Amino acid sequence: MAKLKIGAFLASFRLGLEGGIRQAAALKLDGLEISSVRKVNSTEIDLDVEKMSDATIARVKKLMQDNGLEISSTCGDIGGFAHEDKAKLKDILARSKRIMDTTKALGSGIVQTHIGLVPHDRNAKLYKMMQEALEDVGAYGDQIGIVLASETGPESGEDLKTFLDTIKARSIKVNFDPANLVMKKFDHLSAITALKDYIVHTHAKDGKRGNGEVPLGDGDVGFPRYVAALRAIGFNGFYVIEREVGQNPAADIEKAKRFLDTL
Repeated sequence: MAKLKIGAFLASFRLGLEGGIRQAAALKLDGLEISSVRKVNSTEIDLDVEKMSDATIARVKKLMQDNGLEISSTCGDIGGFAHEDKAKLKDILARSKRIMDTTKALGSGIVQTHIGLVPHDRNAKLYKMMQEALEDVGAYGDQIGIVLASETGPESGEDLKTFLDTIKARSIKVNFDPANLVMKKFDHLSAITALKDYIVHTHAKDGKRGNGEVPLGDGDVGFPRYVAALRAIGFNGFYVIEREVGQNPAADIEKAKRFLDTL
């Protein structure tokens, strides 16, 4: 059985750019999801994925290469596409495309984002605006060879699949976060089946059903069954450890990595 490709969310370390990369290498991770990060114990930005110069891109690539790490994806979460304000939506589309350009320059192929809550009413104005927005950014992704992966959670996997089936652009895919679904009391395992043709990236995060996030292995995701379900659909991409809470995220990431190594 093939070893899992295990990464981490750069911002989860809370160690800045270089500190996070060094810690990832020390833990013998396979890669990182590149995200905006602050300097250690500061409100000052250390890395902004929306404003990466050619020099910054080259620096990040070298740091990753020197530490034997792959860039699994970039985090381009800038507010989603669930907006009826056309001016705001136009701005989000432009910003998303800039992040897609940066992702390509970094040598990765995936931008992870949240598209926003999909309305239940398929005739709703917002539903149609989200469709148009994703067709627009998806067409750009098709053109440059970059995938925009929507994170699971706001709605069930089945509802998300129904919406994504209406998008003609091939580059609109899914970043599967099982904890987000579990915490919202959705069935994450049936969601894998529903979204099997869209899943290109995953967040390895755990949570309690109807409650909050917990360290990986301590929640209701049930990672042995979860990983088995992903293997069953042929997924062989990254499992990126994400830790959004807790006093010692670096220790939690190390624990999560050891746990995933057993699967």
